[in-house]
Amino acid sequence: MKGLFITFEGPDGSGKTTQMELLKQHLAVMGYQAVLTREPGGTVIGEKIRSIILDRAHSEMDPMTEALLYAAARAQHVAQVIIPHLERGDTVICDRFVDSSIVYQGWGRKLGEPVRIINDFAIRGCMPDATFLMKVDPGVLLSRRNEEELDRLEMEKQEYHQAVYEGYIMLEKQNPDRIIGIDASRGIDEISRDICSRIDKLIENK
Repeated sequence: MKGLFITFEGPDGSGKTTQMELLKQHLAVMGYQAVLTREPGGTVIGEKIRSIILDRAHSEMDPMTEALLYAAARAQHVAQVIIPHLERGDTVICDRFVDSSIVYQGWGRKLGEPVRIINDFAIRGCMPDATFLMKVDPGVLLSRRNEEELDRLEMEKQEYHQAVYEGYIMLEKQNPDRIIGIDASRGIDEISRDICSRIDKLIENK
């Protein structure tokens, strides 16, 4: 595909949204059209699935149901948004993608390999050119949030979030050519310069 596919991963509150917007601005200066999107969501169908997944009232949701809902939202997102933009030559910047399912459901929920298999169908071979992993202790981030603001997954115990974070670190080690670890405890501008520099090199090489 002609476009560039960039994803951001990491705990909620790690600064993904801010850095995505700054990267879009950087790319615009360079003359590249970038589209910001998110998962679960990014489409009308995906946003409806998102509301089901994250609803605090759905505490009875089975882990496999959760995994399948994420994959369903992703399949629609890939077909309706990601692939069409990449085929047009746009840059797609996405808040979370398949790595989130691997760590949150495969690692955190201990579902393992089935999560990877169902998402292979969902993504249709569409993988990011680069993934920025915003690395910051999830416990610190959760301690700053008002409990009433937390969604169903954020309300999980600290052990769950720690397992998810360890899963991210494992994925980073397994995919050094794609996943770029970013120290998200630094200042916003410093992080942005780091990310933009790496994207500049990626564009040059591509």
